[in-house]
Amino acid sequence: MLCSLEVKSSRNLYRCSSVIVAMGKSDAKKTSKRKRGGDGEATEAEQSAAANNVQETSKKPKSEAGEQAGSGDADKKPWNLKLCSWNVNGVRAWLGKEGLEYLKKEQPDVFAIQETKCSDSKLPPEIKNVDGYHSYFLAGDQEGYSGVGLLTKIKPLDVKYGIGVEKHDKEGRVITAEFDKFYLVAVYVPNAGKKLVRLDYRMDWDKDFRAYLKELETKKPVVLCGDMNVAHQEIDLANPKTNKKNAGFTQEERDGFTTLLDSGFVDSFRHLYPDKKGAYTFWTYMMNARAKNVGWRLDYFILSNALESNISDSLIHSEVMGSDHCPVVLLLNI
Repeated sequence: MLCSLEVKSSRNLYRCSSVIVAMGKSDAKKTSKRKRGGDGEATEAEQSAAANNVQETSKKPKSEAGEQAGSGDADKKPWNLKLCSWNVNGVRAWLGKEGLEYLKKEQPDVFAIQETKCSDSKLPPEIKNVDGYHSYFLAGDQEGYSGVGLLTKIKPLDVKYGIGVEKHDKEGRVITAEFDKFYLVAVYVPNAGKKLVRLDYRMDWDKDFRAYLKELETKKPVVLCGDMNVAHQEIDLANPKTNKKNAGFTQEERDGFTTLLDSGFVDSFRHLYPDKKGAYTFWTYMMNARAKNVGWRLDYFILSNALESNISDSLIHSEVMGSDHCPVVLLLNI
């Protein structure tokens, strides 16, 4: 069966067909058009390296969560749907680090990637034409900045790009896929930046994005995945005391995340593992942070409360290399 690859940016949208194994019902729809913008900011990887800093520690313990956080009693529950999310920190570099091998081995039903840093015209064919997957990509206006992608074995009923707010959508941060029983929202949330230069913008984003999710939820439950660029609680990063004024752990960002959860959503990992320590998804490349497990939990699967009983397990694959983030996996019985 033929499936359509969709690559969306504020510059253009094109479709090309490749023969793959397909599952599902209807063709995805193109639902947004935008003009070229761009604000000339530093990339978020650069901001993160400066803002999400690692304080040097001595005799830092290994992760108490082990190589793969999760897989406690929850892995005994049945599941029939596997979702995976990974901030790849540049899709071309990630491919060069054999990132696709993880996808081929893990075989998720849906695979969301963030921070692709790649315009449509430069998107490598290896990621556009993965056997067995329908592919959708969104690039921002600024070359080498942000960008998200979605690969799914199950053809969505509909696909939407952005959240309908121009100042956010020009950065290429959200793809929404509608399935029979839920919406899947893949997101790369803005970083507050070095010296918190984008904190006010981040607060605007949180409010607008939350409103978008709640609007979707009036129709179907929502599964949200991606790099949320916030460590919610002190347990979610190695050095909370020294990072309270840094991007990703300001009180404003944490409160924004709390407000999202309080509006009717659940953090799948903390729902199952509320006291699990050392469970991180991001480590800066500096100061050998990953080997010391001096990290942050920035990547999440967040679900509508209506889907809480459908959660079978929520996993962090911290042993998987290829980026400064690691993949996270959600198993659902739905």
